[in-house]
Amino acid sequence: MSDQTAKKAPGFLKNSVIYQINLRAFTPGGTLKSAEAMLPHIASLGIDLVYLCPVFLADDDPREEFWSERQRKSGFGNPQNMYRMKDYYSIDPEYGTDDDLKSFVRTAHNNNLRVLLDLVYYHCGPTAVFIEEHPDFVVRDENGAVKNGLWHFPELNFASPALREYLWRNMEYFVREFDVDGYRCDVSSEVPLDFWEEGRRRIDALKPGIVMLAESFGGCELEQRAAFDMQYCGIPHIACAVLAGEKPASELRREHESQAAGGLTGARFIRSTDNHDISNDEYECRTEKLHSAGVEAALAFCFLIDGIPFLYNGQEIADSRRHSIFSNRFHGGGYIGIDWSNAATPHGKHRMAFIRRMIELRRRIPALAEGRTVWLDNPHPESVLTFRREGEGESIAVAVNFGREAHSLPLDGRWVIDCGGGAAWCDGRAELPPDGYLVLRA
Repeated sequence: MSDQTAKKAPGFLKNSVIYQINLRAFTPGGTLKSAEAMLPHIASLGIDLVYLCPVFLADDDPREEFWSERQRKSGFGNPQNMYRMKDYYSIDPEYGTDDDLKSFVRTAHNNNLRVLLDLVYYHCGPTAVFIEEHPDFVVRDENGAVKNGLWHFPELNFASPALREYLWRNMEYFVREFDVDGYRCDVSSEVPLDFWEEGRRRIDALKPGIVMLAESFGGCELEQRAAFDMQYCGIPHIACAVLAGEKPASELRREHESQAAGGLTGARFIRSTDNHDISNDEYECRTEKLHSAGVEAALAFCFLIDGIPFLYNGQEIADSRRHSIFSNRFHGGGYIGIDWSNAATPHGKHRMAFIRRMIELRRRIPALAEGRTVWLDNPHPESVLTFRREGEGESIAVAVNFGREAHSLPLDGRWVIDCGGGAAWCDGRAELPPDGYLVLRA
């Protein structure tokens, strides 16, 4: 295999859709058990992969100098940042027990869902269980003091062979004992790539069809050579800025073309408009609340462009409540998370039907899951994105209007497969109201 070609991914991945669960925001209970009860709902959407935010024991050190800026800014006073680990081998009692995670995975598998856990290996908490016994597990300065990295947490020391072995066994442990199906790897680019490649080799030997998702962006083109099946991209933040009128829609095309030019041949990227970081940082001003119709157009773009669609919990019912990775049932003065009653509203029902339709389209039309993307120029590039998805013997044309004005433009096609936002196609022209989109058999 060429060093410039991405590794072959499991065959199911090309048709997959990922659903992220932030347990603290997903249900009022905030536990694995309460989330497990929702798995049939997730499966009913057509989802394939469920990705859980970290469920491992979070560090409870109350000293704020070891908190991230976001943690302090949240105002909840919760020392347990779910991305600051104390023990990689223990399930945090906030979420449940070992048996609860095993039951969650079994129920997911019974609903034809795979489960990814979130690995946080760049840093740990200041009172991590291994620091005293293994002082070499964390990076230290010339005076022997612990070196804190980004977000004021101790950096793990990958120059230590013992630390590497400890974490490789951790990766193996949750595959072997809990039957998980892979991992999402937090700030993966801050961890040596050869560590991930060896970890991948080991878990592949335990279970076929393992999936690895890298939270990495530009400059990490070799991550999919042997370690990872897919990685992040800049589309979520750009999409939010486009919907807010801060960037032109052409920035989404630029980001896509930049990835295609810089990545390995056959590299795969997730496509999304939201995640736990974005929702956390928006506080009460969720993009969903301010630009809900635009969110649907942006989601259509994510499902119709090449890559792997990714939904953040609650998007399927157009939830617009505040979420936080720092609040839970003990901190925050009450439940801060998804308002599931929105599922019963006309808007929530419309969004759910839209998500199911998008997923069904990708399953029914091979060009949407496997075809290449060919960008089409149009007279309104600052507002409208047009492209074709070309597969074997078929071509699908797509137009999405991110602007605040209606646009009419030529678009070759034979008939309409799907449309939204009042869009229409007549006499070879796409009529696109604001937030409208068209999908044509070309």
